[in-house]
Amino acid sequence: MSYKSTIGIASTHAQDMPQEHADIPVWNSENWYYEDWEPGHKIRSLRRTISEGESHQFNLLVTDIHPYVQDQHFAEKEGLFGRRLVAGAFVFSAGLGLVATNCVNAFSYGYDKLRFIKPVFIGDTIYTVRTHLDKRPKYEEMGLIRASYEVFKGEGELVLYCEHLQTVKYRNPQDFKAAVEN
Repeated sequence: MSYKSTIGIASTHAQDMPQEHADIPVWNSENWYYEDWEPGHKIRSLRRTISEGESHQFNLLVTDIHPYVQDQHFAEKEGLFGRRLVAGAFVFSAGLGLVATNCVNAFSYGYDKLRFIKPVFIGDTIYTVRTHLDKRPKYEEMGLIRASYEVFKGEGELVLYCEHLQTVKYRNPQDFKAAVEN
């Protein structure tokens, strides 16, 4: 059977499995290059409701014992919001994870402009919009791309914003030799 790949998606053609399986494109494993990155392109994630259990697990994992995220009594009786918050680091991780791809040619360079705009509470449902902002040649083998991540809750209330910088391999490095930063 022949499978047709989505543009930018390709099988890794693993050698240690049956050929009929290796010929199936790998889900969520992109192989786009710097040249394929289109400023202005947007994607939206599915929605995800943050449960008390996963919020608590994250807090334990990173040792976040702040009363706003761990102490129900404090949050209800003394806290500013009257209920427990989801840790901002978890909103960041979950929000970006919703639109994360496994591009084999891209490497995280860092994050800029991270802002926690509104609180997220246990039981809130979030989704993320990623927008490709811009790109520029950077190194001999890789360019630098920048995308914004906007995490929303409910029916469109912005709760988090950041920009992700990634280095991405060129398909044709020779095309960018003259533009590489020194």
